[in-house]
Amino acid sequence: MARWLGLYKFPQVSYASSVVSLSDKTQFPSFLRIIPNDRSWSHGVALVLQYFGWTWVGIVAQDDDFGNQASYLLSDELKKAGICREFLMNIATPKFHENFQYVVHMMGTVSAKAIVVVLNSFSFSLMLKCLSRRDVTGKIWIRRNIDESDIALACPNISQTLAVSRQRGKIPGFSEFLGHVHVDETLENDYIKTFWEKIFDCKWPTRGLACLSNRTELEGSKFCTGKEHLQGQTTSSLTSSTLSETYGAYVAVYSIAHALQDLISCDVREGPFGNGTCAEIWDFQPWQLLYYIKKVRFWVHHEKEVVFDANGDSPTVYEILNGQETPQKSFSLVNIGAVDTTSPSGKELSINKSSIIWRGGQSQAPRSVCSESCLPGSSQIPRQGWPHCCFDCIPCPRGYIAKKRDMEQCEKCPEDQYSNNHRNHCVPKAEVFLAYEEPMGMAMTCAALSFSLLTIFILGVFVKHRSSPIVRANNEVLSYILLISLALCFLSSLLFLSHPTKVTCLLRQTIFGFVFTVAVSSIFSKTITVIFAFQATRPGSTIRRWMRPRILNSLVFMFSSIQLTICAIWLGTSPPFPAADTHSQLGYIIIECNEGSVIAFYCVLGYLGFLALGSFIVAFLARNLPDTYNEARFITFSMLVFCSVWISFLPTYQSTKGKAVVAVEIFSILASSAGLLGCIFVPKCYMILFRLNGHTHKWLKRSPGGTKEIHLHTPPSASYSSASSRVGRKPIK
Repeated sequence: MARWLGLYKFPQVSYASSVVSLSDKTQFPSFLRIIPNDRSWSHGVALVLQYFGWTWVGIVAQDDDFGNQASYLLSDELKKAGICREFLMNIATPKFHENFQYVVHMMGTVSAKAIVVVLNSFSFSLMLKCLSRRDVTGKIWIRRNIDESDIALACPNISQTLAVSRQRGKIPGFSEFLGHVHVDETLENDYIKTFWEKIFDCKWPTRGLACLSNRTELEGSKFCTGKEHLQGQTTSSLTSSTLSETYGAYVAVYSIAHALQDLISCDVREGPFGNGTCAEIWDFQPWQLLYYIKKVRFWVHHEKEVVFDANGDSPTVYEILNGQETPQKSFSLVNIGAVDTTSPSGKELSINKSSIIWRGGQSQAPRSVCSESCLPGSSQIPRQGWPHCCFDCIPCPRGYIAKKRDMEQCEKCPEDQYSNNHRNHCVPKAEVFLAYEEPMGMAMTCAALSFSLLTIFILGVFVKHRSSPIVRANNEVLSYILLISLALCFLSSLLFLSHPTKVTCLLRQTIFGFVFTVAVSSIFSKTITVIFAFQATRPGSTIRRWMRPRILNSLVFMFSSIQLTICAIWLGTSPPFPAADTHSQLGYIIIECNEGSVIAFYCVLGYLGFLALGSFIVAFLARNLPDTYNEARFITFSMLVFCSVWISFLPTYQSTKGKAVVAVEIFSILASSAGLLGCIFVPKCYMILFRLNGHTHKWLKRSPGGTKEIHLHTPPSASYSSASSRVGRKPIK
């Protein structure tokens, strides 16, 4: 009918129809209504569900055009709001009782607590009657309108009922009007008859007998006589839905009245119908009245502003009603909030939480979720084949956190922070490096200083007894160079302690590699001296020419220069630099020196190992040469210690992290340096300090068996061991 009337531009103002399709002005150009459409109500329901955290809901709707369209719109709004629908049950009206038995069965199996009902009052009441015989405690029923009778039927097993209902208004004089209504004066008015039955809880004989065969509930009911009086009856006797529709009709009539008033008050100078003309009050066209109705704007008793939008709908305010049980065991409707569709900023929800009383006197809203909230520290993992509201909670992995509830993904902590044990907060990582103050650092510092002082002491002993044969033997300059380099080796380990800086990172490996190269080069030269000394048995020998101190000392310079070149190339291409390792140890930032070029670093170690291996091989071959004091044996043992330490260092260095790497390298430096110092120089110091007659030239010339040697051709100041001159000569008996 709305489409047919629209063809002739006959204006229609509805007070109850909320079907969305009627907002299409192409099909229904002359249809207007003083209520919003169903999409607006669906959005309001979604806002209420969101507010209470009900993300797992069900829908029960009538299987007709009204129910199907409303359930479709509601499902669409729920999806937009991130709310999941567990089920949608469409109940066919012709098989009412059979379908409700199925509903009752389903209500005992579903897990959703919040149920949105798109049923008329009679259907909803019948469903509640059926459910009252079952234990469905905990369900929350959300309706468009709600009647006190519906709430009463919810007792004792139905938990809670809410309504998102159109705003109810007061009609001045309406109670007085009802008080003077007599049914005999309006006997042909079916609406008054229906109203009479509701007010006095009776049935008209003709209406009741016609339905008696289908409704056994009429047995025992009283019949209406028409003699009942409405005196003393007020609007409180009416249901909520009845009052809402009555108020809607009142506003619809007034909108037409205001349109007629505007039509009468038309100013010819501003006539809207072309050429400055106005409509004739006694002969206006339907489309002219429609023009004024669309432009209506007025207030109803300063409570509600009536205006039509471009779709012919009138924005309104939805009341959120909460059915509450009173101390007298009766039920009442309490307004707990509103959904305002007239707000300039859009649809807004306001709820007074303090006025809500849930079933059983609880102040907290019931839960209606598929999965319980994931606590901070865990994230949601969707369940396969389920809606997105159904998920499992998985703790965040190490280094990730979830600050809030129900986070879909854990957040990664910054590089300088790590996750706490609860995985809900990032805490700063502590910087880790081998410091002087900690026990290990103090121990290594004391060891380095002690060994360096011992080395300086031995150097002092050698300088003081520089004229003794043991000091002069095997090139005393090489001994001085070796002692000085060993002292520097001990001190170089201190560069590995404390907070790494750009300077210490540049110096620690290069100085370590250079001074150790000088030390090993000196040992290599001393080993060659021992070998050549036993080979140069004749005066004027060619080998003897190469035993000059200047030539032997130049070997140290040559070998050290090669290492110095490698270090210079390293520093020039990819030098070491301070770096922060944030991944190796949980909760710590390892402050270390990045070696820059790993190839250059291992070239330094490899060259050092090459010299050490050469010294070891040469000394090992000369270990059995006859001599009262054969230094080759001590060099062999010292290089064995040196090589063992650094061969063990390489796999340990690769397998450790953090400050343990620094500790391993410092230990290797101290151990290898101490091995060289102890094996080469401690025996000499013992002979110099404690065997006062054991380091003279005369003692060195005697044979092990107590025999006396012949005079040496080589003077005591020779650059090689005086004992070596005994090779190939027989003692005098």
